[in-house]
Amino acid sequence: MKLYNTLTRKVEEFIPNEEGKVRMYTCGPTVYHFAHIGNLRSYICEDVLEKSLRYAGYDVKRVMNITDVGHLSSDADTGEDKMVAGAKREHKTIMEIAEFYTKCFFDDCEKLNIKRPDVVEPATNCIPEFIHMVEVLLEKGYAYRAGENVYFDTSKLDEYFVFGNQNEEEQLLGARDDVTEDPNKKNRNDFVLWFTKSKFEDQALKWDSPWGEGYPGWHIECSCISMKHLGEYMDIHCGGVDNMFPHHTNEIAQSEAYLGHKWCNYWFHVHHLNDRNGKMSKSKGDILTVSTLEEKGYDPLAYRFFCLQSHYRKPLEFTFELLDNAGNAYDKLKKRTLQLLSAEGDADQAVFDEYKARFLDALGNDINTSMAITVLYDVLKADTNDATKLALVRSFEEVLSLGLLDAPEEAEKSEEDEALAAYVEEQIALRKAAKKEKNFAEADRIREELLAKGIQIRDTREGTVWEKI
Repeated sequence: MKLYNTLTRKVEEFIPNEEGKVRMYTCGPTVYHFAHIGNLRSYICEDVLEKSLRYAGYDVKRVMNITDVGHLSSDADTGEDKMVAGAKREHKTIMEIAEFYTKCFFDDCEKLNIKRPDVVEPATNCIPEFIHMVEVLLEKGYAYRAGENVYFDTSKLDEYFVFGNQNEEEQLLGARDDVTEDPNKKNRNDFVLWFTKSKFEDQALKWDSPWGEGYPGWHIECSCISMKHLGEYMDIHCGGVDNMFPHHTNEIAQSEAYLGHKWCNYWFHVHHLNDRNGKMSKSKGDILTVSTLEEKGYDPLAYRFFCLQSHYRKPLEFTFELLDNAGNAYDKLKKRTLQLLSAEGDADQAVFDEYKARFLDALGNDINTSMAITVLYDVLKADTNDATKLALVRSFEEVLSLGLLDAPEEAEKSEEDEALAAYVEEQIALRKAAKKEKNFAEADRIREELLAKGIQIRDTREGTVWEKI
């Protein structure tokens, strides 16, 4: 397995800290609104990464946080808390907002066949861990108090901008929102570890701490939640490319200052989904959700297919025309794979092994999903029996998760209804013939047999009618 490591800016052979085992962390959603399809592109790609590692034989433990407190509307640790904003918008409590949108997020994930991580931890569950880390950073001299808040001192680091050679001004231009200066900071890039009530007296969620009643900064939650469940050494940390600075940069700063050693070896970043106006984001009011796609008649798995046709490290442009093209290709692909379900006989093991190796090679080449899909198409065109093709599609679906062998529910129901109707009409015809021959015992037997199957028949002037009971 070879992966592009954002930390080193090159493709590297993946070597976990412990042989055969992978400790993987994914930045989870801030649950103040629906996830849009741009957010979900990242989770689709991270899902494929996890499933690729499992497919390659690794024992993977994946952890994800739920940000239900402390995520400010500016990357400069200023502005309104997004959770508070969501609560005000909908006239609910923060925890009601968090519960509702967490469920919505996982409902969308289920529609997209995104596996739920092994551990999902809300930030509000880990306040003692956050406080402990801040205490240690203060003791070690990596943090300071100012304006009754606690800040991380980035000047104490030999290197702060770990994801590139950009200077400070260039990094600030990459921040997601307008940057506002905080007069309490010693250095421009310092960030808040703990806010107190002195700054946010109207904050709904607050906890006692050694520095006063308050709540944690956004960045600290991922460091603490990952260490709680994965330990001091992590193999892969995932997130959207917009998390690189400042969120992941700050995670590394505080985690390695706290631990005293390197924290995570591989960083996996998924690029943006863009529309013709640029990156999709909630701040622009572009809330194009999975439910929106469904309302427009699209299968959510057609969107997953659309994403897998592109490489995760490339920006992906979204238009409905492009989604239509992907949806048409997906429908044709699924129609072809469903035909394999009637395959009989045994798979050709040599052919199976050959194509599985090619599929693994595609995944091992920095999760090249478009090439993996090409291998799938090659299987369908291959000069081998359908049993082999079926076995390979089932195998590839462990990673692709496109529902290629799942018969459409409506089609299944329609076929069942048609079969039942044909059977009942046949029995009604036989009963009519029996009555004409004055074989009333047979006519009664047919009526009772249908009744036992949940079908009630009635003789009317217009003929015999039936209904399910």
